[in-house]
Amino acid sequence: MSQNHDDVASRIRAKVTNALHPVQLELLDESDRHIGHAGHDGRGQSHFKLIVVAEVFEGKSRVERQRLVYGALAEELADRVHALSITARAPSELDAG
Repeated sequence: MSQNHDDVASRIRAKVTNALHPVQLELLDESDRHIGHAGHDGRGQSHFKLIVVAEVFEGKSRVERQRLVYGALAEELADRVHALSITARAPSELDAG
C-alpha cells in the first residue's frame, strides 16, 4: 500500500509535538522549490521549513535547540527528508520582538 503524500509532514508534526510540546509549530513543505536539485527524488516532502516555539528551548543555544529537533526527527532525516530549515525559539523570545 502506498503512503499518503501527507504522511511525512504528519509524522514530523506528531514527533515534534510529542518530544518538545511546542506552544507554536509551523511546518512548510518547500519541496516544490527544489525540483531538479539534489535530494528531490520526485516523491515530494523532502524539503521543509520548521518554526517551533517551546519552553524546552529556554536557556539553550541554537545548536542545542537544533539537536533536540534532530533527535526527535532522526528517522525522517535518515530517510525521506533531505533538508530541514529550523527556527527554534523559546516563548520568552517572542515577547522580546
